[in-house]
Amino acid sequence: MQLFKNVTFTKMFLATFASQLGTVVGNMAFAFYLLDRFSSQPYYATLAELMYSLPTLAVFLFVGVIADRLDRKQITVNSDWIRAGLSVFLLIAVHWNWIIPAFVLLFLRSAVSKFFAPAEMSLLQGIMSSEQYVQAAGLTQTITGLFMLFGMGLGSLTYHYLGIEWAVIIDGISFIISGILLMSCHFSPEVRQPNGKIHLRDLKFRSMVADFGEGFLYIKNHQLLRSIIAGFLIFGVVNGVFAILPIFTMKYKLSPDHYQLYSSLFTIFLGMLMLSLEGGFQN
Repeated sequence: MQLFKNVTFTKMFLATFASQLGTVVGNMAFAFYLLDRFSSQPYYATLAELMYSLPTLAVFLFVGVIADRLDRKQITVNSDWIRAGLSVFLLIAVHWNWIIPAFVLLFLRSAVSKFFAPAEMSLLQGIMSSEQYVQAAGLTQTITGLFMLFGMGLGSLTYHYLGIEWAVIIDGISFIISGILLMSCHFSPEVRQPNGKIHLRDLKFRSMVADFGEGFLYIKNHQLLRSIIAGFLIFGVVNGVFAILPIFTMKYKLSPDHYQLYSSLFTIFLGMLMLSLEGGFQN
């Protein structure tokens, strides 16, 4: 593909691939670990899913503003370094079965990850033409969809054959690889900080709220953007339900001894069914 002739895009694509692979493997393996280690307390797995989702409510006010004002390359790289460091502490918590600290670390890792995607997409937009950006965004979404489709199976295999500790190690290594690849990318100052050189200490809470308000009004005044946001909200709810529901159903009702295998197969089947239905609607 023409896209991969752009060395910077290739590095960014590989960084995103590595980061998503590690995250999917780590998150799903952690769910299986909770259901095995704390099988009499299934709500732990639900709490883990909440730790991945609730940070959105905690940082949504700042994510877009920070990605727009601060150095976007530093945001992505530092996000990877911080998540890699938190993975080390998560490994220690899992080793000693410190479940409450593990939940706190999952929350912090998820909160940090929310800053990665908008900064990365802004960098991507700055190094490509409009047509190439559409292709690149579509390719990135395809990879995300594949990980959602096969993520439970990858997490199950990793947990079954390597264990939860190796799953966390793979997760942490993926962030290190992503950080190294992004560090090696070269972006012009205009791409990294299109609004001029601004430091974190220069940002004020009032200005961030004002910027967020402008963005909210812009979305409110455009029907297409409102529809897209509503679609993401609905998709988020559905995805959250089906991330954990198949595992619970197999573990506590249908196949307690082989729930990892059958919940993975169910997720793949459901994803393929949804893809076929989408293809039918498009035709």
